[in-house]
Amino acid sequence: MTDWKPIVGDKLTTPEDAVNLIKDGDRVVLGMMHLTPLQLCRALADRHQQLSGVTVDASLCAFIKWWPHGPETGLTIESFFLLEQDRPLFGRGQLEYRIAPPYRDEASRWTHFPIDVFMTQVTPPDADGWCSFGLSLWGARRAATEAKIVLAEVNPRQVRTGGDNRIHIDEIDRFVETAPEWRLLRPPTRNDEEEAVAQVICALVAAELIHDGDTFQIGTGKIPAVLSVFLEDKIDLGVHTELIFGGIPQLVEAGVITGKRKSLKPGIVTAASFAQLTEEERSLVDGNPAYELYEMAWTNDIKTIAAHDNMVAVNNALLVDLTGQLTGESIGSRIYSGTGGAFAFAAGAMHADNGRSIMVLPSTSLIAGERRSRILPVLPTGTVVTVPRHYADIFVTEHGIARLRNRTLRERVNEMIGIAHPDFRPELRREAANLDLL
Repeated sequence: MTDWKPIVGDKLTTPEDAVNLIKDGDRVVLGMMHLTPLQLCRALADRHQQLSGVTVDASLCAFIKWWPHGPETGLTIESFFLLEQDRPLFGRGQLEYRIAPPYRDEASRWTHFPIDVFMTQVTPPDADGWCSFGLSLWGARRAATEAKIVLAEVNPRQVRTGGDNRIHIDEIDRFVETAPEWRLLRPPTRNDEEEAVAQVICALVAAELIHDGDTFQIGTGKIPAVLSVFLEDKIDLGVHTELIFGGIPQLVEAGVITGKRKSLKPGIVTAASFAQLTEEERSLVDGNPAYELYEMAWTNDIKTIAAHDNMVAVNNALLVDLTGQLTGESIGSRIYSGTGGAFAFAAGAMHADNGRSIMVLPSTSLIAGERRSRILPVLPTGTVVTVPRHYADIFVTEHGIARLRNRTLRERVNEMIGIAHPDFRPELRREAANLDLL
């Protein structure tokens, strides 16, 4: 590998010196997921008592646990999506949750909040001075353009991907070296029950709902992440998604995903970021022209999604009521995650020619040893409706497929009860009758 340090010259510095450019009152935005710059984050955290009124947008930050919290800190941490590691912090009031606006290609998510400093990870520059944002882009390209100061952590282990996914060294104010213990993000774990349920649901989705030539999206969650392994017998699939999950690189290599029939950017897998990949998958992606990353303002724009004929969106639901209202972000008023791209892809797929919106969920959850239905007569008081019922299309549990589009209210209720866990069906039917839904 070419020594990149002479290329950046005197812009190379220590993390401590780089974050000294941050001053009181600044708004700092961090690169998301694979872009989270651990060394810069640590150095900024070390300054938390020296600074005042600094806001840090740490959305999808892989290392939020490193941040100091408490009345003595001058840092206010914000996020528009709560990861598992973020929920305890939010519950203790140590993390502010910001409701994200709709994704629009012509507007950045940070348009209404000027960025003083953008901190990100990048690949080493090439001979012409271009760095790649690697496995994630999200809003990094536009954030770097809007920021007054850009601090970049160089990671030689990052791969290079195409699309709008690069930045020139002239746009970066300081460079630092990445942490030696940097590691890949780990895929979500599933227990035996979760694995069995995911296998059944994904087998149903692949066999009944995704067809040759479709363009598909996979959302976050333990169930959608399994789907790719069930698509090996399909022909000429395309991918337009927010996240590229593990298994997709193998389908590209096998000729299952060709993108030949995609309406936009045919032949290309388009996304805002990769999820967790193995080392083998990273090698398949590195420099491969089949993959292009674009800003989430474009990938998640309803107009962009709807422009894909035969668009199939597969997303996760936490809870759903008998009429098709679902939440993917809260249980009652307690925030669990965030809207993410769930609404945009559900709506975009419904507006697409021959599009389908598929919501997957286990029929039950085990909470403190008690089995509870995730299909409810009504959502708990205060629950955020992520996708309203007029955008409800197809729901899948391990007990079957419910098709709600163009159904009457009574038909919808019967469809949803039909895919609930058998132990809860009598109770759901009684409650539906009490609510005048049957």
